[in-house]
Amino acid sequence: MYRPISGLALVFALSSAHAASLDAVTTEVKAGNFKQITSVVVAQHGKIVYEQYFDGEGAEGLRNTRSVTKTVTGMLVGAAVDRKLLRPDTPVLQYFKDRQPLASPDPRKAKIVVEDLLTMSSILECDDDNQFSRGNEERMYLVEDWSRFYLDLPVKGFPDWVPKPDRQPYGRAWSYCTAGVTLLGPVLEKATKRSVPAFADEVLFKPLGITSLKWQFQPLGPAMTGGGLGLRSKDLLKLGQLYLNGGKWEGRQVISAEWVKRSIAPHANAREDIDYGYLWWLQPFKVGERRVPSFGMSGSGGNKVYVLPEQDAVVVITTTNFQMRGAHPNSDKLLTTLVLPALLEKPD
Repeated sequence: MYRPISGLALVFALSSAHAASLDAVTTEVKAGNFKQITSVVVAQHGKIVYEQYFDGEGAEGLRNTRSVTKTVTGMLVGAAVDRKLLRPDTPVLQYFKDRQPLASPDPRKAKIVVEDLLTMSSILECDDDNQFSRGNEERMYLVEDWSRFYLDLPVKGFPDWVPKPDRQPYGRAWSYCTAGVTLLGPVLEKATKRSVPAFADEVLFKPLGITSLKWQFQPLGPAMTGGGLGLRSKDLLKLGQLYLNGGKWEGRQVISAEWVKRSIAPHANAREDIDYGYLWWLQPFKVGERRVPSFGMSGSGGNKVYVLPEQDAVVVITTTNFQMRGAHPNSDKLLTTLVLPALLEKPD
């Protein structure tokens, strides 16, 4: 099915062959071959070419896409930088004088800057992929003050078998750290002198016509910028399209092109063949012999917003596969076996 959405070109140019190929997504998802996929929305050349919902929530459902929120936080930091309210090299500790003295005091903590949190590569020991990590997010949820939780963390160590940052790609040691991105919520509030939801509405959501959403909040009040923001699937698509458009929406520069460019440039190596930008995953995919670059938003359960510059396309996959082992490869498989082949077809 072809449906225009506000802010995108209202032109229908894809061939029926594309539609037939993408209809295979419906068949496979309904057959349960990708477990609990709740929606798939695809846009190419500025128009929606596929839109299906597989649960009772439908098009108006607010999708809790978990850590996809982190990328939205990066957009808000960019909006604050564009307005000269914040800089990537702004030290974050200056905003938390009320948390002094800190546990594990170290003068290097004063040198942690916004960019370190955007790239998940600060010097603090924080790794959600390691159950023994002092900064594992599950420990944060047990306490009330999430800002103090992060700032109190000790400096991470580099045993002989772990390369120091200056010996790693881009000079940064990456580890997945929700607590650091969560700290960006209070940082944004103090820098902009507004709540995160109010700032987000002004600089991002209202310009994109996004009015239906739901934030989660930290126990002490600030918005949870590390996860849990509920958005409609088509609104997630708009956020991906905004960055595909270089920060423009309906002719208006919502996020500066410079920030978009910096955000989707590699700043750290996250995993084998996957780099990390400013809270964006930079991941190439293989379809046959073809390598397809992407930058994307990713959350628990395999929730995804894939932006495919060479295909001029955005793909949203939402799920409730939160307890599923291999949920991320599951969504990637849906992309590479059903969606991408259709997008790579040449129009009739």
